Amino acid sequence: MSENQKCPVSTDLTQNIEEMEFYFHDCADIKKKQMKLGRNQDTACYLTFIEVSVDMGTSALGETLKYLNGLTRDEILCTLQENALGISDATYFPTIEEAVSGLLTGEAILFVDGFDRAVKIPDDGYPNMGITEVDSEKVIRGSNEGFCDSVKQNAALIRKRIRSPRVKVRGLKAGIRSNTNVYLVYVEDLANPGLVKEIEKRLQDFTIDGILDSGMLEQLAEKKWYSPFPQFQTTQRPDRAAMAVLEGRVIVMCDNSPIGLILPTDYNSFIRTSDDYYSRFEIATFGRILRYLASFFAMTLPGFYLAVTNFHTQILPTTLLLSFAEARQGVPFPAVVEVLIMELSFELLREAGVRLPGAMGNTIGIVGGLIIGQAAVEANLVSPIVVIVISFTALCSFAIPNEEFATAFRILKFFFIAVCAWLGYFGMLLGLLAVLTHLSHLTSFGIPYLMPFVGADLNDYEDERDFIWRQPLRKLRRRPVYANPKERTKLTFSGKNRGEVCSQKTIKFQADRCSAF
Repeated sequence: MSENQKCPVSTDLTQNIEEMEFYFHDCADIKKKQMKLGRNQDTACYLTFIEVSVDMGTSALGETLKYLNGLTRDEILCTLQENALGISDATYFPTIEEAVSGLLTGEAILFVDGFDRAVKIPDDGYPNMGITEVDSEKVIRGSNEGFCDSVKQNAALIRKRIRSPRVKVRGLKAGIRSNTNVYLVYVEDLANPGLVKEIEKRLQDFTIDGILDSGMLEQLAEKKWYSPFPQFQTTQRPDRAAMAVLEGRVIVMCDNSPIGLILPTDYNSFIRTSDDYYSRFEIATFGRILRYLASFFAMTLPGFYLAVTNFHTQILPTTLLLSFAEARQGVPFPAVVEVLIMELSFELLREAGVRLPGAMGNTIGIVGGLIIGQAAVEANLVSPIVVIVISFTALCSFAIPNEEFATAFRILKFFFIAVCAWLGYFGMLLGLLAVLTHLSHLTSFGIPYLMPFVGADLNDYEDERDFIWRQPLRKLRRRPVYANPKERTKLTFSGKNRGEVCSQKTIKFQADRCSAF
């Protein structure tokens, strides 16, 4: 609706009440109070708010009403006209439509007879779960704070870690009926301006009734929506989001969702974890090597087993081949059926464990897997080696830090089972070629998905320092390729000769220590 079609707030309180009733009739959760304020109780007012979002007692609203109740009518109108309520977040709305939107944010709206604007008075807002410990993306070292359902609190958690005025929080609305708040968080001089504009454009390219979670934004804004690989990285960790912002990336956060979207992204970003930078480079490198291997085996191991046992048994040692043959004696199904039975059983157990509440979900995952696997082996439905292969594949998928990224390998696993059961080792090579070809064509807001496998020269090969082998932190002196080219340097040491400066500091420290004795 255009501005000239909006209904202005009237100085006649009765007319304002009628307009608000037009929008909120038959709404039992909307409280509507007509009252008299002022020292002489001669100023008619109308207060409306959502029932559970406002505390009439000790909140800012209660204090404001007490303050206005001690003034005369003329003093009340003068105070409102000069915005002298002393409330930092008080907002004045000149139209009824803006007042309606303000009410639906969870705040109280006050109309005063004789005043031509509605006043939004801040209060508790909608109830939410508050800040809790992260239940995914577990780390050995680092903060345990996690995002909550309030987009405002999530933005504050990032500001808590980056206390700079250059951190910008741009607000958008998504969903023509839900009017969900969406925040873009970035550092003004680090993020590429074209990237911010492109993200805004993508988020405004579609029209939908409601956005209830950031996952809906992710699916609607992706260009190659058919790809199993996510082009948006997700996180529940404020420190991970702050780290991404300092790299020149943009965080997209949606109200009512504890999961933020980091973009652009690449394959390597999904493998990295927060504590890779909190721990020494040796253990960080070792962990990354394990995760890269885990991502490969989570996709290919069952298919590779089928290719070897069905087509290429000559590559196995004789004793191992005889052991496999002995283990499969009495099994009535072909190897591919064995693998599919166990894979589907495990996926069912995983889904059941997620859906069942609390400790019961953990119990069904562990006990169910042991019982079903042991019973299947004793009943000669599957061979023990298949149980080992499927279990190892599951462990590899759990080692991948990002759940959405791990899901892609869980899906591709069945693709490799099919092509390897059909063509053997050649099918596995064709499958790997197809996946690598797809990944090489995939981009995330202009950044190659296989960076720095490809496109390393875009940043003078600096991104290779933070790849499978994470170099010591003192050598990671430039920001990744996502950042504004004018602001690539992130780490410098004082002094022309750092070694000389360090030695002088050491000598001074030792001299001071000796003098103390």
